[in-house]
Amino acid sequence: MKVVSFLGISLAWWAVVSPALAEEKKPIKVYTDPAKVDDPDFQVQGEYVGKADNMKWGLHVIALGDGKFDFVAYPGGLPGAGWNGKKDQRLKGTGGTGEDGTVTLKAVPDNGSFCEINDGWAKLYAPGSNQPFGQLKRLQRESPTLGKKAPENATVLFDGTHADAWTGKKASLMDGDLLIQGVTSKETFRDFHLHLEFRTPYKPAARGQGRGNSGFYAQGRYEVQILDSFGLEGEQNECGGIYSVGKPLVNMCYPPLTWQTYDVDFRAARYEGDQKVEDARLTVRHNGTFIHDNIVADHATTASPLKEGPEDGPIFFQDHGNPVRFRNVWLVKQ
Repeated sequence: MKVVSFLGISLAWWAVVSPALAEEKKPIKVYTDPAKVDDPDFQVQGEYVGKADNMKWGLHVIALGDGKFDFVAYPGGLPGAGWNGKKDQRLKGTGGTGEDGTVTLKAVPDNGSFCEINDGWAKLYAPGSNQPFGQLKRLQRESPTLGKKAPENATVLFDGTHADAWTGKKASLMDGDLLIQGVTSKETFRDFHLHLEFRTPYKPAARGQGRGNSGFYAQGRYEVQILDSFGLEGEQNECGGIYSVGKPLVNMCYPPLTWQTYDVDFRAARYEGDQKVEDARLTVRHNGTFIHDNIVADHATTASPLKEGPEDGPIFFQDHGNPVRFRNVWLVKQ
C-alpha cells in the first residue's frame, strides 16, 4: 500500500492551511475546565486511531474555531504509539462542519477522497465511493506517569492542598486545588529529577504563541516550553522544545485541556569561580516519551528570569497571560 492512500497528498501545512500567528479581530474565548466547554468542536478535536486498507493510522484533528479544523494523519499510529517519526510520510489537510453537524476533512489539494467525523468516529472514503475503506475511533490518551507519587526522599512542591512552597505576583497562587502560572519556588536547587503535571486551556481561535503559553524553567534559567502545540511540527518554541536551544525529538503534545506530564532530569552548569566550565544538561520525558536525551543547554533561554551563574536557582512557571494549571509537582535532589 502506498502512504498516499489516506486522503491524498502530504504538503506544507502552515504554508497552505493555517496562517501562523494570525491576528484575531474579536475576543478569543478561553476554556479552562473540560466539563464546562460549550463548544461542539471540542468533542471533535483530538486523537483518533484505527485502520485503513489494513494499515494502522493515527489522526490528529485540531480545532481552529467556528467549526473549522486542520488534520494530520500518521502512518503506523499516533506519535509515541506507532508512528515512525518520518514527517514526509504524514498527510495533512483541512475541513469544517456542515449544516447537518458532520465534519468533513479533505486533503489539500483536494483529490476527491475525504473523511467524515460523527459520534467519535472518523470514516475514510475513496473518490466516488459511499462505502468507507477505513475508520478511526477517537480516544483520549493518558500519560503513563500521570499521578506518579513522590518518593519518600522527594521535595514536594505542590500537592493540591496549599501553595506555601511558592511565591508570585498574584494575591492567590491557587485556582481551587490547582497551582496557577507565574509562580516561583521559594527554595532553590542544583541537580534534580522533577515531575510535574500541567494542563493548557482550550483556545481554538488563538494561534501560535497565543495558544496556551507558559513554560517550566529549571533554575529559573532553562525553559522547557509549555504550549498548546497539538498537531504541530515540534519546534524549539513549541511544547516540549527547550526554548532557543533545541526542538523535541517528537511532538508528544496532547490535545488542550488534557493533563500532561514532564519528567525532567536536570544537571546544572558547572563553574570554577565565576567561570563556566561545563554547560547545563536536560533529559526530558513528555507524557512518558523521551523528547530530549541529555541535551546541552549552553545558555539561559529567552525570557529567563535569571542569568546563568554558579548559584542554585528556583523552579519557575512562566505567566504569558494564559490560564495554564499545574498539579503534582515534586523533585528529588541529585
